Amino acid sequence: MTSIRRNLSLVLIGLLLSLILFALHVFAVYTVFTSKYPGANDFYSRWGGARAFWLNGLNPYSDEATLQIQQGIYGRPAKANEDPGPFAYPFYVAILIWPLVYLPYAWASAIWLSLLEAALFGAAFLTMDMYRWRPPLWLAAFTAVWVVVFYHGARTILLGQVAGLVYLGLALSLWALHRRADPLAGIALAFCTIKPQMVYLIIPALLWWGWQQKRGQFLAYFGGTLTLLVGLSLLLVPSWLLDFANQLLTYNSYQALGYTNIGSPVWIISHVYVPALGQGGEVIMIVALLSLTGYAWWHYRHQPQAFHWLVGLTLLTTNLITPRAATTNYIVLLLPLFLLFVSLSRRIPHGNIWVLVLQLVSLVGLWVLFAATVKGNFEGPELYLPLPFLILAALLWYRRPFMAESPVP
Repeated sequence: MTSIRRNLSLVLIGLLLSLILFALHVFAVYTVFTSKYPGANDFYSRWGGARAFWLNGLNPYSDEATLQIQQGIYGRPAKANEDPGPFAYPFYVAILIWPLVYLPYAWASAIWLSLLEAALFGAAFLTMDMYRWRPPLWLAAFTAVWVVVFYHGARTILLGQVAGLVYLGLALSLWALHRRADPLAGIALAFCTIKPQMVYLIIPALLWWGWQQKRGQFLAYFGGTLTLLVGLSLLLVPSWLLDFANQLLTYNSYQALGYTNIGSPVWIISHVYVPALGQGGEVIMIVALLSLTGYAWWHYRHQPQAFHWLVGLTLLTTNLITPRAATTNYIVLLLPLFLLFVSLSRRIPHGNIWVLVLQLVSLVGLWVLFAATVKGNFEGPELYLPLPFLILAALLWYRRPFMAESPVP
């Protein structure tokens, strides 16, 4: 009994210290950044839509709510070449953000950015623990810093992108599957649907795997949690599913009006770098990637060591083919990238040094590429290619070491 009380006291002290550190971090972010430089426009669209619902009783997908968001971002309606900023997410994101809508935006964004930073840290350490990677302290510390300052991580935080929470949810779900904590795995995976375009391939793949492995609790808790999220949202806004779909279609139409002309990475290859390929070439590449991914899941269905290789391939295919690509979505590619780190660390001479070199090159190289190619407020198409094609090369040509180092869930 004494031992239990001591452990409980240590847990409570740890939680209290964590809350104090988080509060200090929020205050620092507010003082140095959000109170002076309003930003994180991706978060503002979600916060503004949620605020329109909870404070003004507006449907967050309505034209009135969208106009409120645009007034908050631009001080006027958005122009044709500007992000129209609609809510454009499942309604339960508004439930997630609900406590923050009563705060001034500077404080709300300071809390949100701090949460995203904590999410990236947490997801990185969950990933390392899942892969049983125990790098030296100096490399573990640098990796933790690298996660939040390399281009795709920093951009996720600075824009206030929900993608950071999806990475945490996916990492937590996979980690829980390894721990046989299937209820937690199912719940975490269901919350990843807050940004469906990031998980529309990996969720069916993992559910199929769960069915094959007879992991009934994983399937049941995923289905139950998603039903609860969707059902509660329908109670609050009965039309939200149709409104959400219509807003996505309208949002995508802005591409033709000049807001952005960048599609998926395969679109960039077939229309920017090799325009002779055209739409036909794009379709062929999409079909090839989907066929490869589907075949791989079927071919390796009885080989547990292939699980993380398959997860990496599925996440990569998603990011290569999804229209209206976002480099913030690449944050989930840290899962296969960390497996590359593990393999290099364990399998080649001075592997930890090579991991550090790869992290440094990616850190400096991507930011230099951004500075050299940015056009106004928009990234150049060059930023969409380096990370996914590095991982594609690693998955295809380093397949056996990947699988050899993969833990079995």
